[in-house]
Amino acid sequence: MNVLILGGAGMVGRKLIDRLARDHGLNGQPIERLTLADVVSPEKPKGLGARVETVMMDLSAPGGAEKIVASRPEVIFHLASIVSGEAEADFEKGYRINLDGTRALLEAIRRTGDGYRPKVIYTSSIAVFGAPFPEAIPDEFHLTPLTCYGAQKAIGELLLADYTRRGFVDGVGLRFPTICVRPGKPNKAASGFFSSIIREPLAGDEAVLPVPDTVRHTHASPRAAAGFLAHAASLTHAQLGDRINLTMPGISCTVAEQIEALKRIAGSKVAARIRREPDETIARIVAGWPQRFDARRAAAFGFRAETSFDDIVRIHIDEELGGVIQ
Repeated sequence: MNVLILGGAGMVGRKLIDRLARDHGLNGQPIERLTLADVVSPEKPKGLGARVETVMMDLSAPGGAEKIVASRPEVIFHLASIVSGEAEADFEKGYRINLDGTRALLEAIRRTGDGYRPKVIYTSSIAVFGAPFPEAIPDEFHLTPLTCYGAQKAIGELLLADYTRRGFVDGVGLRFPTICVRPGKPNKAASGFFSSIIREPLAGDEAVLPVPDTVRHTHASPRAAAGFLAHAASLTHAQLGDRINLTMPGISCTVAEQIEALKRIAGSKVAARIRREPDETIARIVAGWPQRFDARRAAAFGFRAETSFDDIVRIHIDEELGGVIQ
């Protein structure tokens, strides 16, 4: 199998690579060739047993998409994008990376011709939905995003569905909840504080909480995100039908419930490292996000996430901290 991961240097990309190495392939099939592409050079994984090539590239740059699909990968994981806060702050960059890059990829595949029809797994976001919301948002709820990032992802979903309908690709779109707890340093995502208020206190550092404790959101772990992607590669168009964009499962909880989970696992001293500092911009963006989802369709297709936020905290401690809390 020939696999391409766009955004292979990012957090979710690295988790997916680890999953492929641990599984010795993808859904029971060995990977003979793996290409990792990103705007920074991805690290080559160990123990995968495949020919691995790393490529430093910008998918939206002229000719970039054509070069990266020239080897005709059978499965393409499209994870390349800039995050919500950055897309909102830099309008032109957001549309160039998140939309133009996606269109360039789909067009490069279409123009390859000769029956080339790869499986394309596209990472979308729950930001494609906009208020007012029902109690629990189903897959078929209308796409009315309230941010540039959400708009870019919604357009990407529509493009993926149309190119799939025309037979150019075999697409599956995954609307990720917020991935938490993200390892490493804070990024520019408006949702970054959801991870920071767990990650930094567990590492012995102070975290800033910019929104009220009552804010509710839906989360899944990086481990679950890698599982979503790997499982999506096993689904066929015959199974999905024309509704190829799916909302992934996750844990809906308030910030207060996140903090209570942290207290239960790490103690009050660790939770006390969270400092409240309201940020009107972040609060406004988050207020336009959905809070709870009806992901029964994804569940019926076999997608699984954690069943409690305690599980998400424990996964971070085990996988990123070696079981040690500061």
